[in-house]
Amino acid sequence: MSRKLLTNALIVTGSSSFKGSLAIDGERISGVWPGEGLPFPGAEAIDLGGRILMAGMIDSHVHFREPGMTWKADIASESAAALEGGVTSFIDMPNTAPPTVSAEAIEDKLQRASSSSKANYGFHLGATNDNVPRIKEYLDTGLGERFGGIKVFMGSSTGNMLVDRDESLEEVFRIKGKPVLVHSEDEGLIKAGLESARQAFGDNIPFGCHPTIRSREACIRSTERALEKAVRLGTSLHILHVSTAEEVDMIREAKASNPHITAETSANYLWFSEEDYSRLLGKVKCNPAVKAASDREALRKALAEGIIDTLGSDHAPHLLSEKDRPYIQCPSGLPSVREQLPVLFTLAKECGIPPERIASACSERVAEIFKIEDRGRLAAGCYADLVVIDPDKEFTVKGEGYKCGWSPYEGTVLKGKVEMVWVNGRLAVNNSTLNIGTEQFQPQPLRFHPTAGQ
Repeated sequence: MSRKLLTNALIVTGSSSFKGSLAIDGERISGVWPGEGLPFPGAEAIDLGGRILMAGMIDSHVHFREPGMTWKADIASESAAALEGGVTSFIDMPNTAPPTVSAEAIEDKLQRASSSSKANYGFHLGATNDNVPRIKEYLDTGLGERFGGIKVFMGSSTGNMLVDRDESLEEVFRIKGKPVLVHSEDEGLIKAGLESARQAFGDNIPFGCHPTIRSREACIRSTERALEKAVRLGTSLHILHVSTAEEVDMIREAKASNPHITAETSANYLWFSEEDYSRLLGKVKCNPAVKAASDREALRKALAEGIIDTLGSDHAPHLLSEKDRPYIQCPSGLPSVREQLPVLFTLAKECGIPPERIASACSERVAEIFKIEDRGRLAAGCYADLVVIDPDKEFTVKGEGYKCGWSPYEGTVLKGKVEMVWVNGRLAVNNSTLNIGTEQFQPQPLRFHPTAGQ
């Protein structure tokens, strides 16, 4: 692999932004300097023309649908789309078919990804009402480096992996050495909300009822329960896709009692609001539901302030024919892995989100929470997973590129065009186009420190 010297870049990290240069030697970064950089014999010089250079995004919340639902998406198709959005590494969720609730299932996914993924890859392990003793055994025997975190569905969603026994939740929340990731919605309130809507509308429930059925109260009650357990038991808790202003306030307060509590939201909750149901119908149906514009504003502020630690796309593709069904038959989930970084740059100036916060939430903080070795930072010795962005370049989103063939952002004009992406020191995207076949590159499995989380 040739040496490369990237010059005339606006280098953005989680703590600073400066004009500078970065050197790649083989798979790794060999140096980062302000100004023009040091002489680098034999290096190919690439002038970035003042564009932003950041660590490639680590998306720790994707649903690539393999195995079991590959008519919607698969590891090959979605990892390619991820690269186009500046995502150089992903961690896939366990609600596949069969669900990823054992070491054998993790190994199967790793094997699949080794021959098909275009980006670096990792997987979360799912909790059930019965498998907690087995998870503890994996951690005791050193298998913790093979998976990212332990996913808990406190509310049902695609895949039906609900953990609804309190004794099982207590067992999971007592686990040390891995972050516990929660989908936080109260199942009882969801069922009551759906029944109420059925009584009012029969089988013709309007999509605008989604934030009433999967209500803010369902999110608040479940998150309150999760935070109480995490504070009491010292859990490394990562609350996924936060969607309400009340949860932001609760998380802020809980962090003062347990510094291992962290939170994620997605670009979908920063961009859409309940006003979009009339326009997009099932295309904006996701779990938890997109809620009020005031919630969206609170989440944007929480990201700017650092109360929201990370961004995860919650990329969850379904075919358009499935999303066009009536409310009850319409599955929840949106394809969005390509759009999240441009959404952030489009909102940045308007919402006071500095580029350093984007770099932190999209890569550095993710690597810290999941203890991902040698990735997520622009530093000598780290893998050269890089993204070059023109923050002012506008483009219109197209649905092409996803296997499912559509995007909820289709037709939207966004800023922040991803122009170049390196994976392990090899150019994967050039001029906003996948470079596969021109320069062969080799993604790698992510390595998680076995004591991740604390």
